[in-house]
Amino acid sequence: MAQFHSLKVKHIDTLTPNAVAVTLAVPKDLLQTFAFEAGQYITIKKEIKGKELRRAYSISSSPKKEDITIGIKRVDRGGFSDFANTKLLVGDTLDVMPPEGRFVFAPETKKQSFFKKQGAPKNIAAFAAGSGITPIMSIARTVLDSDPKNTMVLVYGNKSYEETMFYTDLVKLELEYPERFFVYFTNSQTREEKALFGRIDTSTVNYALKNKHKDLDFDSYYLCGPEEMIHLVSDTLKDNGVDASKIHFELFTTTEIKEELPTTMDGQTALTVVVDDTEYQLTMDKSTLVLDAVLKENIDAPYSCQGGVCSSCIARITEGGAEMEKNQILTDSEIKEGLILTCQAHPTTPFLKVDYDDV
Repeated sequence: MAQFHSLKVKHIDTLTPNAVAVTLAVPKDLLQTFAFEAGQYITIKKEIKGKELRRAYSISSSPKKEDITIGIKRVDRGGFSDFANTKLLVGDTLDVMPPEGRFVFAPETKKQSFFKKQGAPKNIAAFAAGSGITPIMSIARTVLDSDPKNTMVLVYGNKSYEETMFYTDLVKLELEYPERFFVYFTNSQTREEKALFGRIDTSTVNYALKNKHKDLDFDSYYLCGPEEMIHLVSDTLKDNGVDASKIHFELFTTTEIKEELPTTMDGQTALTVVVDDTEYQLTMDKSTLVLDAVLKENIDAPYSCQGGVCSSCIARITEGGAEMEKNQILTDSEIKEGLILTCQAHPTTPFLKVDYDDV
């Protein structure tokens, strides 16, 4: 299931003093494997200093492109983002897992729009901060390219223009679609021309949606960035009467505050794991995370961030029970159906069976 493919680095472009855009060439025989929807991400595996690292990066390029481009902001020293910004070279190869993720914008097919009014446009609003712009870039390109009547409004927060990833690309989109793409830059540390000052807050949301574009009826809202911003924008939208089903979000950071767990976490669980139609059995402590126990046995289960932010490690509970420390991905209905993030789940029963294939 967790199959990686070697992709060659085709271009590396500097975006900011601390971020690069890395373009990976997809061979002809892997084009179908790496086909993706706007907003999805890839997982990269790299051994650094003798330790295998896996990192998830959202795709910023259009699904119409054969190559895949990701934005990588330097957030560590000695980790993969540091390596990508300082040592990665054109011609190098990286082990890459095919695209996945649920934070997507998928254009309507002719069949889907059959019963809708001919030519009904889509109005999309997006709010991003920092490297949260990466999936929004792909979504913006798809929104604008998929229908000549679609409109998109973007509010994008950074410290300054200098730290704004994909600034040039966004300005180019403004020039290419002057009547349909509107971007509002907001900088928290510098006062600059044609930019709002401060962080994205309630007034910023209302300025863009209730002032500048009060006549637009938005179909969907895409939020990507730090957890604090996501909650603030989401709450503001709901206060303005936006239905929660229209709000889509993806976290690029998450708090370390853990949800309340069962008080009885001692004891052991007999764990059965299904991966690629193969069944594995092991015994684990209830205090251990399911994914940690699985990886300790060298079982090739899918995973990426190990922080409850991506969706790579989702599995279905078919017997027994487990509870998650935190969850920013799964809906209440999905949890009721038995889905869990194995990187965040502790067993709560003497026997637990999880199926990575049945998701």
